[in-house]
Amino acid sequence: MNVIGCRPDGWWKDRRGAMAGLVDRLDRWAAAEGHRVTVVFEKPVAPPIDSAVIEVAHAPRAAADSADDEIVRLVRAERRPQDITVVTSDSRLAVRVRGAGASICPSASFRARIESVL
Repeated sequence: MNVIGCRPDGWWKDRRGAMAGLVDRLDRWAAAEGHRVTVVFEKPVAPPIDSAVIEVAHAPRAAADSADDEIVRLVRAERRPQDITVVTSDSRLAVRVRGAGASICPSASFRARIESVL
C-alpha cells in the first residue's frame, strides 16, 4: 500500500481497483525487466487478484502492521536476504527489513521506475 499511497490520485475511492492496478503494473514491469516480485497486501482481496508473473501474497491475518510482519517473515525465510529489495516508505519497516539483511527502495521512486517502463 506504500506504493499505491505515495501518490494522492484518489486510490482510496477504489482500494481494490488500486491494488489490481498495482499488480498489473508490476506484472508488466517484472516481465519486461526480468525481476522476481512479491507484493504483500494486508488481507486477501475479494474477488482475488491473481498474476501469472508475480506472487500476490497477504498477511495471515488482517491487523495493524500485519503486512509489514509478513514482509519481514518472508525476508527472514530467504536463503539470501541480501538479494532482496523491499519497497516501502515506512521507516519502522525499513529498520526491520535492513536488520533481516535486505535493502530498501523508497516507494515513490519505485513507482516512478515501474511507470517509466510501461
